[in-house]
Amino acid sequence: MNMNRDIMIIIVVALGTILTRALPFIIFNDPSKKPALIDYLGKVLPYSVMAMLVVYCLKDINFFDSNHGLPEIIAISIIIVVHLLKNNTLLSIIIGTISYMICVQMIFI
Repeated sequence: MNMNRDIMIIIVVALGTILTRALPFIIFNDPSKKPALIDYLGKVLPYSVMAMLVVYCLKDINFFDSNHGLPEIIAISIIIVVHLLKNNTLLSIIIGTISYMICVQMIFI
């Protein structure tokens, strides 16, 4: 009985995921009929989401802790430099993550 329920849950979740991924392409299949609001949201939301992620990641920094938020400050500085030099968001995210992990796991133990 549990196996059938688990399979049904997986099927429903998979269909919901496929539907939410495909629905915008089905609704807005003609680019000339796309509302201006959709274009506006497509330009504004990526920056808004990135800003929210930065705030979320930095909200628990304790500057009175033993390392005073230094790994985060170092990683953010590296991200800014890489992004200004290369202007590649994916590269900035990857290098920032690697630099933060190196700081946390090897330098500020």
